[in-house]
Amino acid sequence: MTGVTRASALRRSVAALVLTGALVGAPLTVGAAPAVSATEARAIVPAAKPPIKTFKNCTALNKTYKGGVARAGVTHNTVNGKKKPFKVKPYFSTALYNANKKMDRDKDGIACEKG
Repeated sequence: MTGVTRASALRRSVAALVLTGALVGAPLTVGAAPAVSATEARAIVPAAKPPIKTFKNCTALNKTYKGGVARAGVTHNTVNGKKKPFKVKPYFSTALYNANKKMDRDKDGIACEKG
């Protein structure tokens, strides 16, 4: 170290650490968000997901989802054991597919597909 003693460098490092530690524990004073008490913080709950709907039949499902409902990750429609492109792109949702799985008669991962 040129021109600086070890003791001086050590004092600067300790001062920087103390200052950093003081800033970490200091309250946020940006003003963007209002202060929230601990009781209010526990009361904040994220919005609930909408319930998964089970449809009575494919006609009812296709009124809402024109191309049917597919599991996530399905890349094609299987027709007679052959991969075919989607004529109408299905809505991809594994939870919705599982709720309406009984309507997937060909077991290709798409319930009530078109084509």
